[in-house]
Amino acid sequence: MDDNKWMAIAIEQAKKASQLGEVPVGAVLILNDKLVAQAHNQPISTNDPTAHAEIQLLRIAGMELKNYRLPNSTLYVTLEPCAMCLGAMIHARVSRVVFGAYDEKTGVCGSCADLSNSPYFNHSLDITGGVLAEDCKNLLQDFFIQKRGN
Repeated sequence: MDDNKWMAIAIEQAKKASQLGEVPVGAVLILNDKLVAQAHNQPISTNDPTAHAEIQLLRIAGMELKNYRLPNSTLYVTLEPCAMCLGAMIHARVSRVVFGAYDEKTGVCGSCADLSNSPYFNHSLDITGGVLAEDCKNLLQDFFIQKRGN
């Protein structure tokens, strides 16, 4: 798999979120080296606190594949997943998660906690962090600088 290639597409989704005034997080789902779905953050525009890029992506992919289980898939996301999103990925049986920027406030794949290796879940994920991290981090930083007017 070409992690940089797929993360670049997730970054394009993050840019779409930013243009809509959403926190710039984007995600794509890959199965058999093919793009199945892509999504970006939409909690503000949908008034839905669960509308993170990963959740939106899993919903789209489930409809596309006509299955709520997504075994052998890889999910690329520009920001380290939170607990809600990681839980959804576990329930969907995503095989691999690749993220860009680390999230020291809410990231649960090693930054503020590591739930990815928890013995309490019946499914484990292969996690890779830091892919195109600077690009992903810069998108977020630029967004918040502009938002705050600094």
